[in-house]
Amino acid sequence: MAHIYALGDQAITIEWSSTISEEVNDQVMHSFHFFQIHPIEGVTDMIPAYSSLTLLYNPTIIRKQAMGGSPFEWLKKKLAALTVAPETVAQETAPIIVPVCYDTSLAPDLVEATQITRCSIEELIALHTSKIYKVYMLGFLPGFAYMASVHQQIQLPRKANPRKLVAAGSVGIAGEQTGIYPIEAPGGWQLIGQTPLKIFDITKEEPCLFKPGNWVKFEAITLEQFHQFNAA
Repeated sequence: MAHIYALGDQAITIEWSSTISEEVNDQVMHSFHFFQIHPIEGVTDMIPAYSSLTLLYNPTIIRKQAMGGSPFEWLKKKLAALTVAPETVAQETAPIIVPVCYDTSLAPDLVEATQITRCSIEELIALHTSKIYKVYMLGFLPGFAYMASVHQQIQLPRKANPRKLVAAGSVGIAGEQTGIYPIEAPGGWQLIGQTPLKIFDITKEEPCLFKPGNWVKFEAITLEQFHQFNAA
């Protein structure tokens, strides 16, 4: 059963679990799409995460529907009574292909990662590119997609001392998660490669390449192909 609680005085969170689970995240995305199709008057935005969905709302509008009562209590009661029908939700299945160069010149933690996992570089690359990853949520940085789950053999701990600056496009692993740094920023994930794709572009109508519910497939490219892509 979902836990519904206030997040300040203008947001309410529905939390199904506290773990990374595709089944739980499916429920999050079902609900997210359901409320897109059947919006609640007064709800201004929604934020899907791994196992929760937060709804931002205008308390003045909600209070009118609550006949002067508590906006939170009215919204909590309404959400608790709703049953989301999964069959009404259109799910995207075609993966976004992301080219990644795993050359050590672009992967500062790759050699250390092979020592931790006891895999060769070739084995680690093969395992990282063998799966199709689900985008569970965006966070941390604009357009940073949290994807899972990495093959158990190549799951890596975060770095004890995070870097002050990670290059945009760097592909990292942290536990069972993998992700791509969309912009230059500090970070503590283990960096095993880099993509030439622009993950976040403020000049575009849709600045983020990924959104929750997407599927992503990494494909290995050579260093020469990486530089050719950037030169194009």
